[in-house]
Amino acid sequence: MDKFLIDLHPILQALLATLFTWGVTALGAGVVFFFKRINKTVLDGMLGFAAGVMVAASFWSLLEPSISMASSLHMNPTLITSFGFLAGGALLFGSDKFYDFLEKKKKNKKVEKQGSIKRCFLLVFSITMHNIPEGLAVGVAFGSLGYHITGTSFASALALAIGIGLQNFPEGSAVSLPLRREGMSRKKSFFFGQLSGLVEPIAAVIGAILVIKIRTLLPFLLAFAAGAMIYVVVEELIPESQTNKKKDFMAFSTLIGFCVMMILDVALG
Repeated sequence: MDKFLIDLHPILQALLATLFTWGVTALGAGVVFFFKRINKTVLDGMLGFAAGVMVAASFWSLLEPSISMASSLHMNPTLITSFGFLAGGALLFGSDKFYDFLEKKKKNKKVEKQGSIKRCFLLVFSITMHNIPEGLAVGVAFGSLGYHITGTSFASALALAIGIGLQNFPEGSAVSLPLRREGMSRKKSFFFGQLSGLVEPIAAVIGAILVIKIRTLLPFLLAFAAGAMIYVVVEELIPESQTNKKKDFMAFSTLIGFCVMMILDVALG
């Protein structure tokens, strides 16, 4: 099975990997069929674990290869990686500010009837926006295999996809459960929950195509995806998990997530 996957074209590998991450998102969204509400400590622990996974993945699967590739392509690794990393974070920062502005504008209109619909839309859209760089990260990782550049491997790309898949489970739940609380049916809540992960396969294919066609973009795109992922971790996952009274447990769950991803990436790579 492993040999079959390795022999596939990198674009197809990226598509299959992100179909997996989308499937995990759907599994997380499916929690709405079994529970009216999920224990906050469990959900926060999952978010903390996801944060650790993403931080480790950002370094070992994205930043480290970015630095190595920039050097092999005779670029300035410090400049390219730093610029890409900050650009990725800037994109998510801009998106957050834009939607904060939209939310404020809508509140000023005082249309109470549509309040819950607007909240649902903003929730789904914000999670969807965060899934775009995750899909891009997987696509770039698999697309880089087509160049056989030092610092990339099928194992590290696969580890990244698994890591992102792990953190997609609580994201799927984080969409479907609040929608259910807003009065939406279980089926609709699940539909919108899994829909938030649909952008990952699309973004992955785009990322893989860009890397294969434009080799010099590879170090920048890897660092860009890392910056976007770290922004999500710092802006949303860790702060949200720390709202729990058991903050020490949440912090420890982040360390466990980091270790799991580190072992997965380093051991398989």
